[in-house]
Amino acid sequence: MKKKSISLLLCTAMAASMLASSATVYAAEDEAGEKEWEYKEAELSFLIDPDTASAGYQAVFDLMEEKTGIHVEVELRSSGGDGDNQVKTRLASGDMTDLCGYNSGAKLGELNPEENFIDISGEAFAERLDETYKSAVSAGSDTAVYGVPLTATMSGAILYNKEVYEANGLEVPHTWDEFLENCKVIKEAGTDAVIASIGDSWTIQVPYLGDHYNVLAADPEFPAKFEAGEAKYADTPAGVESFQKLADLQEYFNEDYTATTYADACDKLINGEGAHYFILTQALSSIYELYGDEVNKIGLMGIPGDDPENHGLTVWEPTSVYGNANSDKKEDILRFMEFYTSDEALDAYTAALKPDGPYCIKGYELPEDAYDAVKEAQQYFDDEKICVALEFETAVKGTNCEYICSEVATGQSTAEEAAAAYDEDCKKQATQLGINWE
Repeated sequence: MKKKSISLLLCTAMAASMLASSATVYAAEDEAGEKEWEYKEAELSFLIDPDTASAGYQAVFDLMEEKTGIHVEVELRSSGGDGDNQVKTRLASGDMTDLCGYNSGAKLGELNPEENFIDISGEAFAERLDETYKSAVSAGSDTAVYGVPLTATMSGAILYNKEVYEANGLEVPHTWDEFLENCKVIKEAGTDAVIASIGDSWTIQVPYLGDHYNVLAADPEFPAKFEAGEAKYADTPAGVESFQKLADLQEYFNEDYTATTYADACDKLINGEGAHYFILTQALSSIYELYGDEVNKIGLMGIPGDDPENHGLTVWEPTSVYGNANSDKKEDILRFMEFYTSDEALDAYTAALKPDGPYCIKGYELPEDAYDAVKEAQQYFDDEKICVALEFETAVKGTNCEYICSEVATGQSTAEEAAAAYDEDCKKQATQLGINWE
């Protein structure tokens, strides 16, 4: 394939732009406003886990090769802790691929990004990244930005059946008390107000984890204080309230909630057997695979707090792509990142794999056929009423969270006892990280 020609005027304008800025630009616009990409054959290697669905990013890679000449060779590593160790070993040995797919948030700091990854903060395309995402790929730096998002976001939210809401004359609540009133109406009408799925115990954490927006609303400094051991859930009223919400929900659960699985819960929600499901929005794709466009019977709301004017959403930032600072292909890595964050690339990704949440790219409009619930999540982004989950702000995370939450949800412990138990669970992790918790 031959490189497309660019007019002298456009080349001159691009050169002037490059002289005026430290950022390198690898594309220009033609007279119709379409991007003309620099075409230069190159090959980049990319290390990623096997759990990330490949259809979306592979569609972008195929288009990238056509438009820019960059071929991406994908190499799979192990999942979980074994995969983490493989990444660390390869970085330490100098055997890392040109591109590395890895977590955003606190775990990034474990990889010494200042030494191992390219800081893209001075690049023009980095200006498209939203500020919440930038904070998750900065590793605590005030200025550095190391990654671009490989996928879309997810949220810890309440998915609800819109037909159940319409049948009961209900509107989306904006406080927790209003939410419980809706649950009461639905229960009295003979429908399960809240679906719980402790048959897959990880799911019962979402009411607590997704309530982080409200903890931050009460104390924006909570994550930093928590990591330093200066604040605990047990002595933070908003933190105790996150566990209390689990206790509040128990009377509205489906009768078989301790045996119900994640898949069962998705079925119950789409079929109107239950009104609400607290879950990560990956459930939208699970529902879509089985029920197609019926997924649009499902709406989305953030877990409400006490302030109707501050109803927000807790967001899980996506796996990110980092450029190896020791690669001899830095220019091609930057070309890759510029293309990957373009509208053209996002359109290709979305056509191949519908996103479970908004993208972290400012100005990008979701396509018409995006899930309705994702469009509703986008409004929280547009209103700047989002925060990242706690795990993106601190590496201190307990290992027994799902079991602690299960005990509250089944009435075996109180919110206060759960908050204290989670603090103790996190203390073990803090000790392993060398943090002196009192």
